[in-house]
Amino acid sequence: MIGIVDYNAGNIKSVERALLSLNAQYKISGNPKELEDADKIIFPGVGDAFYAMEQLKKTGFDSFLKAYAQSGKPLAGICLGSQIVFDYSEEGDTECLGLLKGKIRHFKNLIKDTSNIKIPHMGWNDIQIINGSSKYLKGICSGDSFYFVHSYVIVPDDETIVKAYSDYNYKVPAVVEKDNITVFQFHPEKSGEKGMQILKNFISL
Repeated sequence: MIGIVDYNAGNIKSVERALLSLNAQYKISGNPKELEDADKIIFPGVGDAFYAMEQLKKTGFDSFLKAYAQSGKPLAGICLGSQIVFDYSEEGDTECLGLLKGKIRHFKNLIKDTSNIKIPHMGWNDIQIINGSSKYLKGICSGDSFYFVHSYVIVPDDETIVKAYSDYNYKVPAVVEKDNITVFQFHPEKSGEKGMQILKNFISL
């Protein structure tokens, strides 16, 4: 069974629709205790990092996610959920979960001249697979496109954990993986057939 973390900051409905279409067994809950028996966890998220961390602390999902990550069971973060698994976000000067080492930085602090790009990075962009890829990218090729919506960028301490990036005047980490933790900056659930392939891989592998 796949557990979906509901902490009042997630793109829950679109993830749920995608899992329904794949006939996956899942449970959505705002109570960490109800997800303790989950075989895998999806940690979605949209919006503001500071607000999201406040909600995680209020619900107890902050300590739950730390313990779950340490258990070795698969944990997948999506969009904001891909960012706040790291140590720190410039958005709201926010201390995050620290499951992976690195920071989250605004595009304007990474790119000297942003005059020729739109922020947020919104829409379809292709990815390039690097560093040995990820098992969840089975059936995905460099050049395949996915749907992004974000103004902040993952900057990991260890660049080798980046398994795919998207070029947006900066090599934006699109898929990051270390051990049992895999995060997607794009929205697989909103990325058509290729996004569904990733979710199918997550369910079955």
